[in-house]
Amino acid sequence: MCEAGTNLYTRALREGRVHNSAVETAPCLIDSGLLHPGVDDMQWLHPTPPSVALPRLLRTIEDRVAQHRCREEKLVAVFEAFEELHGPSAPETETSAISVLQGLPRINAALDRATADATHEVLVIGPSGPCPPVSLVHARPREQDSLSRGVRIRTIHQHTTRRAVPVLTHYEQLEGDIEARTLEEVAERLLVFDRTVSIIPAGKDPLLALELRHPALVEYFATTFWRLWRLAAPLWPQTAPQPAENGITTRQHAIAGLLVEGLTDAEIADRLGMNIRTARVHIAKLAATLGSNSRAQLGFLIGQAGILDS
Repeated sequence: MCEAGTNLYTRALREGRVHNSAVETAPCLIDSGLLHPGVDDMQWLHPTPPSVALPRLLRTIEDRVAQHRCREEKLVAVFEAFEELHGPSAPETETSAISVLQGLPRINAALDRATADATHEVLVIGPSGPCPPVSLVHARPREQDSLSRGVRIRTIHQHTTRRAVPVLTHYEQLEGDIEARTLEEVAERLLVFDRTVSIIPAGKDPLLALELRHPALVEYFATTFWRLWRLAAPLWPQTAPQPAENGITTRQHAIAGLLVEGLTDAEIADRLGMNIRTARVHIAKLAATLGSNSRAQLGFLIGQAGILDS
């Protein structure tokens, strides 16, 4: 019963009746039979005694429960026939091997649960592009808790984070067995916990993720991580310099490969996690180094110089 209905029914019991205009704020009293019109004057509503109203309302609830139970029995009978057609049920481990996480609360809850359960290692591939400072702030307590329990953390970022002060500051504030490396290009975000649980994006929607517990899938992701790790350049705790070969930096080398693939400036920037202006600066420097005057000529000179042969 709503608050207005409670107050009006209380008033009706005290005064013996209420005018029918008062029930506009609480029509539930009429629907539930707690107020009824008077026999002599229809403008006044009289309260049904609580000793009469309560059993009547309870009987209504019991009738509804009985109806639901009847529906339940019918559903069980129907699905028993379906089960016979389907055969034995799949093991519970198979049905829970892949879980869809929708919304930040469920995703964060899954991350907290997996982090708390991890006892050995956590493998992370950061999202492509720059790391938002707010995400680092949210991740710091979770990572420090793992490190404090002796869990080792290994993270792969894109090269664009090498000059990102918030990223380096993030690692400086953590204590424990944590290392980070960078690559020109990385896959989408990936987290692997103790090779038992993996959490990955479910498409481009940031509010949708998958929690994987299938041993073969989790092992595949862990193996992929370590292969990328061996190709990556150290970032923390020791930063490896990015050497230039024949005047071509590693960044320009990566851009040369994407230019030959025919990617646009915007696509190159997206692949390498930088803004389009920075990508164009690197392309211009590459063109100047090779003596190119046009994009078509640049592609030819890249092939002629053998930059991508190594």
